[in-house]
Amino acid sequence: MSVEDRQRWNQRYAQGAFADRTWPSVLLADWVERIPVGRALDIACGAGRNSMYLARRGFDVTGIDISRVGLEHARRSAKDANLDIDWVEADLESGALPVDGPFDLIVLFRYVNLELVSRLPPLLAPGGWLIVEEHLLAVDAENGPSNPAFRVAPGALRAAVGDLHIETEQEGFVNDPDGRKFPVARIVGHR
Repeated sequence: MSVEDRQRWNQRYAQGAFADRTWPSVLLADWVERIPVGRALDIACGAGRNSMYLARRGFDVTGIDISRVGLEHARRSAKDANLDIDWVEADLESGALPVDGPFDLIVLFRYVNLELVSRLPPLLAPGGWLIVEEHLLAVDAENGPSNPAFRVAPGALRAAVGDLHIETEQEGFVNDPDGRKFPVARIVGHR
């Protein structure tokens, strides 16, 4: 991401963006019970709602995001909840991730970077899980990014994860807990 992108996300979090979103991602909540507790990586974690959800469930969590302000919110929330989470500020488009695997679980929600997604399976431990949800290109999408660069084409997410054993994949509309309807591509797989 550019300096402008970092500034934009810092400004959004400073203005309270996503502050009302304290629930975990629905896809994560639906699958977490089936995944053995271990080391988890939350990519593009924002203010840390999924990282904190995983830490409460016993995972050893690292959350990565470009926004210093978002991570400051995450640190405060985790501290208030007495959760120990490793927060890393990093530009996810600058090359290699600043963390080493293997991870038992990697999650990435609605941050579109298919090249990065393709590099995640090798970071999984044997039997490790990958859960990804992206905004999907859709003609009648009313919510989510207006720029098609921040959406994936049908089939693109499946192609990006390579030869993972796929437990479920979905492309279509879902309702978020706040009542908004989004077109998404979802995939849950493991090594």
